[in-house]
Amino acid sequence: MFADSHCHLNYKGLAEQQADVLARARARGVEVMLNIATRESEWDDVLATAEREPDVWATVGIHPHEADQHPDVGTARLIERAQHPRVVGIGESGLDYFYDHSDRERQQASFRAHLAACRATQLPIVVHTRDAEEDTALILREEMEQGAYPGVIHCFTASGAFADIALDLGFYISISGIVTFKNAKDLQETAARLPLDRLLIETDAPFLAPVPHRGKTGEPAFVADTASFLAQLRGETVETLAGATRDNFHALFAKTRA
Repeated sequence: MFADSHCHLNYKGLAEQQADVLARARARGVEVMLNIATRESEWDDVLATAEREPDVWATVGIHPHEADQHPDVGTARLIERAQHPRVVGIGESGLDYFYDHSDRERQQASFRAHLAACRATQLPIVVHTRDAEEDTALILREEMEQGAYPGVIHCFTASGAFADIALDLGFYISISGIVTFKNAKDLQETAARLPLDRLLIETDAPFLAPVPHRGKTGEPAFVADTASFLAQLRGETVETLAGATRDNFHALFAKTRA
């Protein structure tokens, strides 16, 4: 009954035991997973997993950390690869000013190229933003003025004000295992008030394992633990939250319903 809206099944820590990772996820009720791409060199592997596993879907995209290394990956190439029947979203892309692994202007240009591809394909953008709320909001608004596109703010850790901006733009907001951390009070306050019909859950596996798994390699099975915590935080049953976030996943990533 769960949808893990963001994981990296081909990353080290999961790729070596992918069959077992998927089996554990299914045993805990995870019925659909979105395998996220972050650099062009991994697109084929990410797609191969989605081709092989009927409950796994894929994205194509360039993470902001990788923007400097991919100057030639623009809108046309993203659109071309997005035609694959198992590609249901574009990203993850966005801005990361916390690490600044890539030049900020290069990040912004790459982000806009991804958004243009989303406009053309009407596939949702999977947005990564860290310490870059103002520029992220500006770019999302400016690109939306050129034509609407769907999207999700993944692994949400930004301010409540940014959440409101994203909701006003029609975006979904995805909550990761960070919400279970003791020091995540601001995030918990925001997550508690998000509209149920705009909410997704994710693991970002192999990262960010939730309580009670902190310190372990994250995996999609753990989305059940995040859902349990989040449901209690919001005063909902796990069944209600799981069903709604699963339905939201299929509404946003509409290609999964084909």
